[in-house]
Amino acid sequence: MKMTKKAITLSLGLVVMGSASFAQSLSDAKKAIDAEQYQKAASMLKTLVKNQASKGENYYTLGEVYLLMEYPDSARAVFTQGVAADAKNSLNYIGLGEADLASNNPTSAKTNFAKAVEVSSKKDYIPQLYIGKAYISGAKPDFEAALPYLQKAEELDANDKDAETFLALGDYYALQKKNSEALQNYMRAGNINEALLRGKVQIGRMYKESRAFAESEEALKEVIAKDPNYGPAYREIAELYMQWALQLANEFPARSAQAVENYKKYIDLTDNSFESKLRYAQFLFYAKDFKTLEEVTSALATTNPNDPKALVVLRLRGYSAFENKNYPKSLEYMNDFFAKNKDTSRIVAGDYLYLGKALLQNGNDSLALPTILKAVAKDSTTTEALDEVALALFKGKKYSQAGDAYAASVKANPEGKNALTNYYYLGTARYYDYAIKDRDGKHPDKKIMVEADSAFAHIIKVKNDFALAYTFRARVAKYSDDPNNPKWLAVPYYEQLIQLVTVTKPELATASAKDLVEAYVYVGSFYAQTDKEKAKEYLNKALAIDPANVGAQNRLKDLTSPAPKAPMKKK
Repeated sequence: MKMTKKAITLSLGLVVMGSASFAQSLSDAKKAIDAEQYQKAASMLKTLVKNQASKGENYYTLGEVYLLMEYPDSARAVFTQGVAADAKNSLNYIGLGEADLASNNPTSAKTNFAKAVEVSSKKDYIPQLYIGKAYISGAKPDFEAALPYLQKAEELDANDKDAETFLALGDYYALQKKNSEALQNYMRAGNINEALLRGKVQIGRMYKESRAFAESEEALKEVIAKDPNYGPAYREIAELYMQWALQLANEFPARSAQAVENYKKYIDLTDNSFESKLRYAQFLFYAKDFKTLEEVTSALATTNPNDPKALVVLRLRGYSAFENKNYPKSLEYMNDFFAKNKDTSRIVAGDYLYLGKALLQNGNDSLALPTILKAVAKDSTTTEALDEVALALFKGKKYSQAGDAYAASVKANPEGKNALTNYYYLGTARYYDYAIKDRDGKHPDKKIMVEADSAFAHIIKVKNDFALAYTFRARVAKYSDDPNNPKWLAVPYYEQLIQLVTVTKPELATASAKDLVEAYVYVGSFYAQTDKEKAKEYLNKALAIDPANVGAQNRLKDLTSPAPKAPMKKK
């Protein structure tokens, strides 16, 4: 679950700069960053930039905060100012390289990193370390590029004085799920600096990702015991409880409640800013606490309406309103979200999903279907929502559209838990679509019935005791027959139905009584052409179930009536 920019918050390290008072101030800012108190850190660093304008590291550290808060343009501007203020300091070139990587421009990043190495001392491990971290801090880590820099940093830090080197190596391996190597480096970092808590939090995270939930809980509780005010530990244990809840459905209520409680502690221990509240709102969505989510997002909507992230708030308002059954408001928020979102790359499957579901609940079936199809195209796990639309269309007797929706569903998730039901509705929707169009003289395409038959054939192949599938295959076959010169194409399917519910599984006979009568009458009518006794047998079986069945009565009457006398010849 990704609740912050990066699941692993990369520490900035502690580099001694200038006077003792200045170093302490910068150290405090970095401690705030490590504690994920980004607003607090930004405020401190803005003061440092103002008061110590020639110190490049001030700019770099502020730019890093902006990157962590996901304001890349602000970060780039600060790094650029840092280069102008202190051109011989390597850090802001590294920052520009990070901004390049965030903008998917690795070529420019490489140039900026090369410049950082050029202006630094060959014995300085810091540029090597920070470039290595830059390559693993983005959405798409470049492990091949990162490793030489991290190894060089370790080599230059010959006396292993800086725990940051081993934290970075731990992150490098943890991101690749190489937990043994990561653990070794996190433990080395802890041996160098016992007060360093992030490595211990990362160990708890690794247990969580291995689904060793109890061990993860124990490790994280140890961190909290050492420092009850260390926010990231509460975030991590909250996410542990959330994953625990999602993995074990029977524990969801209790574990999700623990998750929300601990995440609230995390918020209270950080800066309670717009960004941290937004992260809390996102967490509430995963915890399915939609009532609280609606309250939190309503407050956020008035806090900072011009912030670019206000769109995320609008999205979550649409989601929570829907889950709280406020369908008109959900549709309003989702329409507003799409209208204001100019960057389509930021639209996720859930956006189309909730818009489509809101359209459906507000009675706009025709728009709901193509909207949810967009969600399915982005994420096949959303097909259940497509099933909801399809069923609504089916119940509304919009059989052509319902068939299209079910066809899309079985294509996207042919082995899903609702697959057989969806195949059944696909077949019946196509059958009724054809039958109604044929009744109304619209000359429907025979392909519609072919698709219906294929759906029922698939059901029988997977579950050969699905009685209705045989009934509908028979009905489809009747429509494919020539009414003026019938070939009795439905007989095999009706006979299979009769065999199934009277011999193989007689317990199905009661539930299939109406279909069984239909089968007996049709097969009896067929045998009336060639074997009257057998025909009577089938027709009498139909009347035994439904004595008032007119079709069986008439056909039996025809069979038992004496043959008409030949007309007398005139003498």
